[in-house]
Amino acid sequence: MIQSTFKKIFGSKNEREIKKLYPLVDQINSLYEEYQNLSEEEIKNKTVEFKERLENGETVDDILPEAFAVVKDTCRRLKGTSWKVAGRETAWDMVPFDVQLIGAIILHQGKIAEMATGEGKTLVATLPLYLNALEGKGAHLITVNDYLAQRDSEWVGQVLRYLGLTVGVILNDMTPEQRKVAYGCDVTYGTNNEFGFDYLRDNMASTEENIVQMRGHHYAIVDEVDSVLIDEARTPLIISGPVSVSTHKYNEMKPLVDRLVTQQNRLVNHLIQEGNALINDSKEREGARKLLLAEKGAPKNKRLMKLYQDPSIKKLVQTVENDYLRDKGQNKTSDEHYFGELYYIVDEKSHTIDLTENGRECLNPADPDMFLLPDMGDEVATIENDETLDESQKLAKKDEVYQIINERGEKLQNISQLLRAYSLYEKDQEYVVQDGKVLIVDEFTGRILAGRRYSDGLHQAIEAKENVKIERETQTLATITLQNYFRMYDKLSGMTGTAETEAAEFWEIYKLDVMVIPTNKPITRYDWEDLLYRTKREKYNAIVNEVEEMHKLGRPVLVGTVTVEVSETLSRMFKRRGLKHNVLNAKQHKSEAEIVAQAGERGAITIATNMAGRGTDIKLDPSVLKAGDPEKDIPGGLHVIGTERHESRRIDRQLRGRSGRQGDPGSTVFYLSLEDDLMRLFGSERVAGIMQRLGAEEGEVITHKMMTRSIGKAQKKVEGRNFSIRKRLIDYDDVMNQQRTVIYDRRRVALSGEDPSIEMGNILDEYVDATCRSFIDPNGHTEEWDLDALESEVQKVAFTDFKTIREEIHSYTFDDLKEAVKKALLAIYRIKEERMGRERMAVLERYFILRVIDAEWKDHLYQMDMLKEGIHLRAYGQKDPLIEYKREAYGLFENLIHSINEKTLNWLIGKLQVEEPQPLNRAEQRKQSFKMVHEASTNMGYSGAQVGGETDIQKASKERSNKQQPVRVEKTAKPNDPCPCGSGKKYKKCHGALV
Repeated sequence: MIQSTFKKIFGSKNEREIKKLYPLVDQINSLYEEYQNLSEEEIKNKTVEFKERLENGETVDDILPEAFAVVKDTCRRLKGTSWKVAGRETAWDMVPFDVQLIGAIILHQGKIAEMATGEGKTLVATLPLYLNALEGKGAHLITVNDYLAQRDSEWVGQVLRYLGLTVGVILNDMTPEQRKVAYGCDVTYGTNNEFGFDYLRDNMASTEENIVQMRGHHYAIVDEVDSVLIDEARTPLIISGPVSVSTHKYNEMKPLVDRLVTQQNRLVNHLIQEGNALINDSKEREGARKLLLAEKGAPKNKRLMKLYQDPSIKKLVQTVENDYLRDKGQNKTSDEHYFGELYYIVDEKSHTIDLTENGRECLNPADPDMFLLPDMGDEVATIENDETLDESQKLAKKDEVYQIINERGEKLQNISQLLRAYSLYEKDQEYVVQDGKVLIVDEFTGRILAGRRYSDGLHQAIEAKENVKIERETQTLATITLQNYFRMYDKLSGMTGTAETEAAEFWEIYKLDVMVIPTNKPITRYDWEDLLYRTKREKYNAIVNEVEEMHKLGRPVLVGTVTVEVSETLSRMFKRRGLKHNVLNAKQHKSEAEIVAQAGERGAITIATNMAGRGTDIKLDPSVLKAGDPEKDIPGGLHVIGTERHESRRIDRQLRGRSGRQGDPGSTVFYLSLEDDLMRLFGSERVAGIMQRLGAEEGEVITHKMMTRSIGKAQKKVEGRNFSIRKRLIDYDDVMNQQRTVIYDRRRVALSGEDPSIEMGNILDEYVDATCRSFIDPNGHTEEWDLDALESEVQKVAFTDFKTIREEIHSYTFDDLKEAVKKALLAIYRIKEERMGRERMAVLERYFILRVIDAEWKDHLYQMDMLKEGIHLRAYGQKDPLIEYKREAYGLFENLIHSINEKTLNWLIGKLQVEEPQPLNRAEQRKQSFKMVHEASTNMGYSGAQVGGETDIQKASKERSNKQQPVRVEKTAKPNDPCPCGSGKKYKKCHGALV
């Protein structure tokens, strides 16, 4: 109450912040009036003047009013002229409104501007782009697809060119040379994927000339910022290369899982029949338990969905489930005990599937040990303590245990993913099959996500399910999340029509404030209450009736759907009614802009999957503005129908925002049913109770504010869960990001034009210090020092004689020892440097530093992938997987740095001969086999898509065993420490020998 009163008196925080900007807007407009008297040459010369003032110490904030006024005046001067945009002659007719100036100021301040659809966000961005590009460090505009990037660079980019700035665009099919030119421009347009992949490729470059993002990351505006930084950010960018040997068992496991799924479906149908009969016999409790079992076995079963059309049955089952959850919380029961009749348990909310004992027996009754994974530590300790085995036999036994664990683990993972593919992923909803390939459909836009694959083998499981070619696994060579990529910018801002609901996430992850900009004209759109039906069939019939009625009035209608399947179902129903319409979904994405552009014509009917066509305005034919029916309170303009509520309120707001742009009339309404996924999973119990109390009959619609609030709470619940997933992803990637920063910094130093001998000195210092500490106790007496082990280790780098060191060891301190070892290695290095010459040696140093870093980093990423895939299992041992991941990742990274240093020195001191090095463009040739994917990550592990043909990467991977070895770094032991397995041996003589 107090907060409400305070807000009424003083306004909201957003309103107060916007109010502060109006004096600045008045100043811009005053200058704008003044600049209209300048000649064309004088207005263009302002750019040169601004750059000089910035060089002389002024800041961009100081010149903001003048710079914005110059851009506004340029827009006025260009009015009435035309130029080609996306191949079509387009006339310029825009001059920024006051609210657009406010939006531009917000973007310059490094915040998110929420502006309604049709308010001219594309024009708004030109003002802060111009201002920040004046510093000469580059300004980037990130869009959601190539079409919009090219369109905007040609359309509003003309304003920037008029003022003397250069404008570039990054497109998917561009060469590195073209990209370098585009990044060298004052303003660069492109997609989030292209910017991210260019960053990764730059950090795989073999020469400084091959780097395209030379100026770093100064300022960026992200268009559709919620789509890029929220929706897209759940999945990392990955550059991957093919592995040499495919180890998956999907073809072998598919018949077993097929049989298991068939038996589960039979059981579920039997349970539904029994449950219904028991409820009819007044044995509600027993019947509801049977139906709950059926729901856990096949939540999308059509017979079950039909029964749940009766709200009383749904409520009864929910009561039984609540009792079970209470007992489970009090440790009175477990999933296995309660649902043991099933073969596997499906949890739709958490997207997981668990095999029961019944399922394990059904899958492989002849091999009960198939589901038992031996404990590696126990097995190795047993082998080490077996005195009947010699060293070679022990190694053979260890290899055998590794092989058993690897084969069983691979089979179990394949079975798990196949069950998920069959039970949780439906064709034409989560994915489509085209040209013999499984293609992911973006749940937010309905577009096909070209080049993306589900991770952890799930994509291969779906390929097996759909009987298409199972693509081979790939290995990660470079990866980064969009969160960490965009957090590299010195100043980041964004614009969208819907960001307010995700304001907390924007602040927590990116430290970005969200400011809601008022519309230029008041919104006159009418948003009707949601209409709820019992079944999807009733809902679809009602939608068709409404579309037909609006079509007769001449109003254009946009029908927003969540899946491809619903789009096609409604399309068939419209055809039967003789309603001519356009369908825009993942199967027609190429004609997206054209279809959306026609959606505002008189009587037009468009079915679009969610926000397909985003970024393209629906401009209304003037005749439809008055095409409503005042007697029935039906306004004119575009009518938007949502076929169900999305799990994110933001997506619903995006759909609504397509209607009522720039003060146009319009209306929106959402049609819901108890069978919708959101209602079924998160909101049905409360809503079913409301419908039961109101006595809803077949075909009867319910509208109630309490129902709308319940749906809103369900959406908030899902949004919270999705935020947790994204937060967890970045928590894990932050660990990788710290490592990535160190490695990429070392590469940049090696690539720079400076003499690499300084870096060589650092590498030698690091190596000597780490090696000496591994074998020598700095505080121990010299008699206790293991010089034999130290000498053996150092000779891996180069053959050195420890004779002098042994003779004088009694007088050495630990620092003296390090200096002596360094001096011995340096002496060999100086001899080779003298023979080679400093200039030639610098070329070799740079080459081998890069070669070793790239090879070791690739193997490190492989180990990190293995670690991610299984780390979540630590939770079963009451350990936090994230803490475990951080601990083990640190140990792996320590090993990586030491290995890089050792192998670099080995090449330059030990192996180097007087001969020509391999050509430096070798790495560039290898890149032809790389695959760039924006991965759909379902867990913490990443995988990619296949690239055909054997390459250097494949040949290199043959050096490893054909079987993937489990990554275990329970303790980061030093070579001289006792081995953690308990064998009593030193780590270097036991498990250290296997690393």
